[in-house]
Amino acid sequence: MPPETSPKHVIRSQVVLEEHDVAPDGRFAVVVRRTVAGREYRSHLWLVPLAAQVEAEGAAKRKPTRLTDGAVRDTFPRFAPDGRTIAFRRATPHGPARVMLLAIRAGGTPGKLRALNTPARRAVSALAWSPDGKRLALAMEEDRLRFIVGGEPSKGEQPLARRITRIDWRMDEVGHQDRRAQLFVTGLGVRAKPRQLTTADWDVTGPAWSPDGTRLAFAADPRPDADLHPRRSIWAVTADAADAPAEVLALGGDVHSPAWSPDGRWLAAIGWTDADPLDDQSPTLVVGAADGSAPAWSLAPDLDRPIGASLDTDLHGWAASQRSTPCWADARTIIATVSDRGRSGPWRFGVDPESGRGVGEPAALAQGEIAAFSLAVAASGRERITFLATVGTAPVELLTVPIGGGTPTPRTRIGGRWASSLAWPTMRPVQAPGPGGLIDTWIASPANARDDAPLPTIVDVHGGPLGAWAPAPSIEVVLLCARGYRVVLPNIRGSASYGRDWITPQLGDWGGVDAADVHAALDHVISLGLANPDRLGALGLSYGGFMVNWLVGTSDRFRAAVSENGVSNQVSDWANSDTGVEYNRMSLLGNPLDRDGMERLWRQSPLANVAQIRTPLLMLQAEADRRSPAADNEQLFIALRVLGRPVEFVLYPDEFHVYQASGRPDRRIDRMTRMLDWFDRYLKA
Repeated sequence: MPPETSPKHVIRSQVVLEEHDVAPDGRFAVVVRRTVAGREYRSHLWLVPLAAQVEAEGAAKRKPTRLTDGAVRDTFPRFAPDGRTIAFRRATPHGPARVMLLAIRAGGTPGKLRALNTPARRAVSALAWSPDGKRLALAMEEDRLRFIVGGEPSKGEQPLARRITRIDWRMDEVGHQDRRAQLFVTGLGVRAKPRQLTTADWDVTGPAWSPDGTRLAFAADPRPDADLHPRRSIWAVTADAADAPAEVLALGGDVHSPAWSPDGRWLAAIGWTDADPLDDQSPTLVVGAADGSAPAWSLAPDLDRPIGASLDTDLHGWAASQRSTPCWADARTIIATVSDRGRSGPWRFGVDPESGRGVGEPAALAQGEIAAFSLAVAASGRERITFLATVGTAPVELLTVPIGGGTPTPRTRIGGRWASSLAWPTMRPVQAPGPGGLIDTWIASPANARDDAPLPTIVDVHGGPLGAWAPAPSIEVVLLCARGYRVVLPNIRGSASYGRDWITPQLGDWGGVDAADVHAALDHVISLGLANPDRLGALGLSYGGFMVNWLVGTSDRFRAAVSENGVSNQVSDWANSDTGVEYNRMSLLGNPLDRDGMERLWRQSPLANVAQIRTPLLMLQAEADRRSPAADNEQLFIALRVLGRPVEFVLYPDEFHVYQASGRPDRRIDRMTRMLDWFDRYLKA
């Protein structure tokens, strides 16, 4: 394999633009650029000029400027209201994320950098500037320990014990949730100390200031059974902590990401309106009275598309904080990210400022094959809407579009330049006939492959199942195509961004209509003469890993398969997964509390079909995965080993569920190398 297409070269070369913000006057944006350094990642801030008056200052001024450096992960940047300071989180290999303040000089060059005065070992998960720029609201870990008996984990001490009384004691990407994230407010002085505003047994997310700077809204769920049936609502508290938090916006399901209207009368948020919603209801954009005096309502109840980015591509890193909070462009306009048929981008929603009700139909603002996941809107400027997105098959860059919509303008090249020397695959969209309707499918092919030449072909099933493939490939697709494979990427029934009717048939029927769609997509690619039917493979992570385990137990058409962090036994995974109880309810998988529920779970378990598995199976597993834990997939491996079937089980220590995108670089390289070698061994022999 040429060096430019080896897993080591590609993964160590990869650059990801993870997060961003835009200055209120629209003159600059700041982006987080992630690179690989040995066994670690580095994330640094870059300043990107946007406005015409900045561009007129000269060519050098038009180029992005690096603001931070060093062995750090700088994330979550937020401009101060005057645009002269950026607050952000900084994590080092030796401690949790802290808040830093970076001054920005008039010409866009970095000025003084200093740390905010916060407790050294209390991680900050979110921050927000007050309207006057004199204070910051923080979602930060509190001192109180939840389950620890003896010992202080933040000092490296092993606890005597953990006394567990709730099922939310662990979470993927976190580990043990020993502390709650509470709401704090702090001044910016070197001696200012954060003041805690909330103390309940909840986690605070998405803090947002009211326009007059007197109140803070946030999402939380303080109910005693929140661990069993999570359902956040929006709360508000005065910034001086003179009163207790009050619930101001609640729905039938979860709601998060509050945003105040310019006059402070309304709160917009993202949530599920039905009581106890299932997976076939998409999160919608809602508006409610900021004082809680009236129930909230959906701004576009007939949209039937999810607010946010529900797409799968590791070109945006996957570990980055998706920024999908709705943005008020003015009193009559909200901008939000919407996912539609495997694409996502900014949409405009009209609002009546007097009633808060929706006006007109929502409209997409950015045309093209776009997958956006980070959105910010400037208060003024020529092109106020900024977002990070893949366009076509290219890696992520920063783009802008006018408030009235149109063709997006690329503003950076620092996100995708690394891919210019690679043998990038071609992505051909087709609609495969399926038993439930046409299946949007991408066929990824080697860069110089003939259209009439059948190749060894691998079907890659996305996660979720409420994920969806986007026009841009994943790194694994790039490397598989470079090795000479075609990759089939179908958005089968159950995929998000296609509406309720595409999801409902899959509820409670894992391995039914979804598996039929995988076969239908493969059959179509074979009928086009692009896939060799005698050299087919299957690949998938999470729900995709379940599907691989299921397919090889119910079909003999695959010569080789690779499943990652999948599901083998739905009965045990109901309790072993960090989100299993609520996940199973929303997907109608069932529960093991009675015989009928137990039988339903077992019927949808690949382990039930293990005796029929004869396809060589490589099982890749993140050992610290709390979402699809190793204990579940060990069962399938041991059963296959006892049966004498060709199987390998590879464990990656300390890695979480999406390690394929955010795990330690050398482990990602090992993972990809093993996958390629496995398919070569069985599909090319």
